[in-house]
Amino acid sequence: MEDNCQQYEELDWHFRRMVRKFVKERDKIAVEGIPLPAMLILHKINRDGEQKLGDLAEQLDFSPGAITMLCDKLEKKGYAVRRRLPEDRRSVALGITEEGRRLLARQRGLSRASIQLLFSEFTQQELAVLKKAFIRITDNLAGYADAILRTAKANEARREEGAVDTAAAQAEQNRFLHY
Repeated sequence: MEDNCQQYEELDWHFRRMVRKFVKERDKIAVEGIPLPAMLILHKINRDGEQKLGDLAEQLDFSPGAITMLCDKLEKKGYAVRRRLPEDRRSVALGITEEGRRLLARQRGLSRASIQLLFSEFTQQELAVLKKAFIRITDNLAGYADAILRTAKANEARREEGAVDTAAAQAEQNRFLHY
């Protein structure tokens, strides 16, 4: 791994930069007053029917707070409606309204344009490699937070024992900041 450390750090920097840039650009987009992530919700409930908010959050990879905020905006504009489920009053489902369907009809092609802007310049072979890489990175994220926190706790324990080589730690930090 040490041989690849510089390459890993450079890839990490580019990956984080890509994610930040994507989020920054995506967050600039509001379609008829609706943020782009809310449009994803509308597409999903239009295609698959009424959905529990928790299921939407999980399937679209949104936090519960984000899904609530986005649904508030959709409901306020009249594009979607929430209802409590009779079988479980704690569960709330979101359905699309006719006005929401009209919005999607007016704004059709956004999803395709977004995907084409991101990926159309890649060859089929490059797309296959990207897909494989995205899947592997996603799989590598399983347990990511726990592993990093374990490393931080081990570092803290070494610090408390007085076993931290501050010169080596500073050199590693300086190398990382290079990117």
